[in-house]
Amino acid sequence: MNGIKTKSLAFALLIAGPSPTLAGSIDDLYRAQAIVTGQGEENRQSGFEECLMRVLVKVSGDQRIPDQSEAKQLLGDAARYVRSFTYRDRLAGKPIHDEQGTYDRPHDLICHYDVTVVDGLLAKLGSRPWRAERPTLAVFLKVKRSGPALYLSREDERDTAMVQSMENAASLLDIQIAVPSAEEARRWTASARSPALTEMAHSIGADLPLVGLLEWSDADLGWVAVWRLADGGTEHVWTVRGVNFDEAFRVAVRGTAQILSGNGSP
Repeated sequence: MNGIKTKSLAFALLIAGPSPTLAGSIDDLYRAQAIVTGQGEENRQSGFEECLMRVLVKVSGDQRIPDQSEAKQLLGDAARYVRSFTYRDRLAGKPIHDEQGTYDRPHDLICHYDVTVVDGLLAKLGSRPWRAERPTLAVFLKVKRSGPALYLSREDERDTAMVQSMENAASLLDIQIAVPSAEEARRWTASARSPALTEMAHSIGADLPLVGLLEWSDADLGWVAVWRLADGGTEHVWTVRGVNFDEAFRVAVRGTAQILSGNGSP
């Protein structure tokens, strides 16, 4: 995908219904997971609530949904919207220690949903599915804490935790990321509208460049992140303050989805 799908194509996809070629597979798109403790009913219910909100945001790209009172009212009946669910033991293969039993071991609760059910709920919330193919983002990130600035690259082992965190954040919205080499990471400009930067993004297998500045702030007791993404000739800029880098990356991906899904600015 080069750039954003045209409105006519997006409309055609909306009329035609979901395509299994978009976002990897339709099953992936209409699936969500949450971490729960054990497999008891009480924890399962909270997991169902988290999964429902996640799948609504994932399918629509609309980050405003969790704040809607109508969406919160759906949570009481979260279980009824699940087509099927499975568990995955996060400590599989590790022996039970001390007095720990299987009831309090952390599990991934994986929920699968029917397309028509989720799409119907989105319609009731005044939203719609994001049918366009999910992009691969080239992440050009400058990090400043103490000493010389660092540039996120796929070659530096010090960047592994940040790359993994960005991948985890992107996976929640069925988005992929690509990271430049050390040489490429030092050649980009701060403007997300730069044709050269877009060309560099394409050269590493991505569709769009996402530009970020991550700077430590003692006053904010955390990182300050500034993100830039160009869409249709407009450069969107959004900021978050006083967070860890995991949240900074989640904000980056949420903002990207908000823009590309046509749901407004972050």
